[in-house]
Amino acid sequence: MKRLNGRNGRLGGLGLGIGMWLAMAGGSLTPQLAIAQEAALAPAATPAGAPQTQPATTDSQAASDWGLRVWSAARGGRSDELLTTLTHASDIFSPEGGIPVLNSAEALRANVERLETARTTQIEKLTGEIDENLGSDRTDAKVSDALRAAVELSMVFPDRAELMAQDRIRNLITLAVETARAAESRGDWLMANELYYRLNLIFDEDRTYQADLDRQTLRLSMVRMYAPERFWTMRNDRRLAEGLSALPPYNPTADSWKDKTSGVDWTKVLRSLNYASERYVERDRVGMREMIAGGLDGVFTLATLGDMRSVFPGLTDDTRRAMFEEYLTKQAEAVDQSKGRLTGDDLSNVLLALMKANRETVAIDEGALLHEFGNGAMARLDPFSAIIWPDELKTFQRQTQGRFVGVGIQIQLDELQNIKITTPLDGTPAQRAGIRSNDLIKKVDGVSTAGFSLDQAVSIITGAPGQTVVLTVERKVGEEVRQLDVPIVRANIDVKTVKGWARTGPGDRDWDYFIDRAHGIGYVRLTQFTDTTTSDFDAAIRAMREQGLRGLILDLRYNPGGLLDQAVSIASRFVSQGLIVTTETAGQVTVDKQSAQATRHRISEIPVVVLINEGSASASEIVAGAVQDHAKEGRLDAIVVGKRSYGKGSVQNVWQLFNDAALKVTTQYYRLPGGRLIDKNRHLVSDWGVTPDLVVDRLPSQEAEAYDIRQLADVAEMDEAGNFIQNADARPDPMRLITEGLDLQLQTALTILQSRTTVTRLVGTGAK
Repeated sequence: MKRLNGRNGRLGGLGLGIGMWLAMAGGSLTPQLAIAQEAALAPAATPAGAPQTQPATTDSQAASDWGLRVWSAARGGRSDELLTTLTHASDIFSPEGGIPVLNSAEALRANVERLETARTTQIEKLTGEIDENLGSDRTDAKVSDALRAAVELSMVFPDRAELMAQDRIRNLITLAVETARAAESRGDWLMANELYYRLNLIFDEDRTYQADLDRQTLRLSMVRMYAPERFWTMRNDRRLAEGLSALPPYNPTADSWKDKTSGVDWTKVLRSLNYASERYVERDRVGMREMIAGGLDGVFTLATLGDMRSVFPGLTDDTRRAMFEEYLTKQAEAVDQSKGRLTGDDLSNVLLALMKANRETVAIDEGALLHEFGNGAMARLDPFSAIIWPDELKTFQRQTQGRFVGVGIQIQLDELQNIKITTPLDGTPAQRAGIRSNDLIKKVDGVSTAGFSLDQAVSIITGAPGQTVVLTVERKVGEEVRQLDVPIVRANIDVKTVKGWARTGPGDRDWDYFIDRAHGIGYVRLTQFTDTTTSDFDAAIRAMREQGLRGLILDLRYNPGGLLDQAVSIASRFVSQGLIVTTETAGQVTVDKQSAQATRHRISEIPVVVLINEGSASASEIVAGAVQDHAKEGRLDAIVVGKRSYGKGSVQNVWQLFNDAALKVTTQYYRLPGGRLIDKNRHLVSDWGVTPDLVVDRLPSQEAEAYDIRQLADVAEMDEAGNFIQNADARPDPMRLITEGLDLQLQTALTILQSRTTVTRLVGTGAK
């Protein structure tokens, strides 16, 4: 199976409550500043059937020239010129009768100016937080809080070089590094990880602290897996130190490391690592020698981590532990000093000797030993290559195939560590049973969820199709809090990846796809690329064509990627001929070329704005990059707006080597039609990702609020009888994203297209 996997891992530590991707500020249309915005002046979408206001003008040529200047400024990334040209529409169009595009342009400028005014306020606020946290009563937690403020400051400051040159910031970085080193030396992995994580955010471009973060992440992942109660204690102590409430007591349900290492054996590790070493894209640079060294390093970390002594009794014997550590050190030196290229035979010998030495000394459980050797070896490749262990296979398949067996809910931990339902998925058993957003899951089949992690909750809620699971949910109705037992029959769940602008019903395709019906501007959001993405996208386009589609916003923000064939087919809806993507080896040897496909569903005749951001990865970067490159050649009318994408320019192949386990390995890089290789994990690469034609920022606070609004607006809420609630109070109007200035990327895209379609309707021409 060929797949363009999205990013791995989670973002944490900033307290934003969602896994959003944060990038550093650069030249952009708007500063990233937190500000309470007044309602913008942009008009709401005109209802279906409403009369459309036709602009009056005395000079169609002047209008056409104006439209060309708007499009050209946006495509060229000239934000000041774009705003100026937009607001000069009043020089071209008669205001008689009201011109919607004039209102939209003024609303956009007003939001930009409000944010520009607020920039100084936000910088002063964050600077004050840094100084306050570094006062005389300085603690590790306050150093970390100061660093958090510095991360936010790096995202709003207009000149990064100027910011990093400030004594305040340089001194803070030095202090944070010292504090992280001290926390690491005393075994406070949580604090060390928090500090390195924030340092890595500030220095993401050159990855100065990536190795430090990786080291701490490895330690914490081992504690989380093998000593979960110890991990709970660390988190609880951290909360109490911050003055927060204690966590619920630790709940051991479905949280045994023995279950997680069940099925891990010598054969799986040996075959998987051999397979990976032969197929990895950078195998001439990272081969079996490096993989064996990584495996030994993983085992060394497990053996020397003090938290593991309560798990594996043999580690409490100082003499035996010292013998095992000495063995690992000498074996690592032997691998490093060996001549020639190491092979699978060398790996086999190392594994057999390792298991023998382990049995004769500390006797770590063999499944755990091999689990960490395999993880350590694969970590030497890249963040996207991994052994998919037996306990992980179902989750992996759910993420990659867009379908799973369960009840159909998305969950998260709220601030009190309750399991909260963020949304029931469309057309699923949970939705039909009346499960609602913000319901709290208190029990599953009578088992309390207090103290659960998300992994534990997923483990006991999912199961075989046809089985009934009873969720006990707590729901607030007015001032009353009710507790309900909701029986739900598990079923095969298909995750729908194509969403529109506003909900009109409970079905997968019950969407109003028009963000502006008066101008014929549609909106489609792709959340990932699964095997039904293209067919669902075509259905959305057909629905809009029947109602007068004139322009389209394609939203790929936070799309982590998916299947290569779906990326190519979606790109082929816009690109009529020529290359979409080329895959090649590290030595630039072409492996495969994917060209635009013949299709009856082409939409290249209308203007398109593609939205991307830091969370757009892999397959979404192929689509955005291909559209951008062909647009630059004049083959279609398209502009890319937003922030630079994630830089996941590699292909992973997945092999089901065993009935209960699989292997995922990076085998190729992809090259966009214009020649760009955009993978940021390539050796010594500095230029990565898809850079938008027009860079437009959003504030972290805006992103968080916009995320909540969009998520709630997407919910098809049902009552206990399974009927769609047409006017659910909890479902906000998504137009708030524009009227309240929360999504300037979207507002900019809409305003550009409104300008374009206004001119097209008036003079029957457009800009290329």
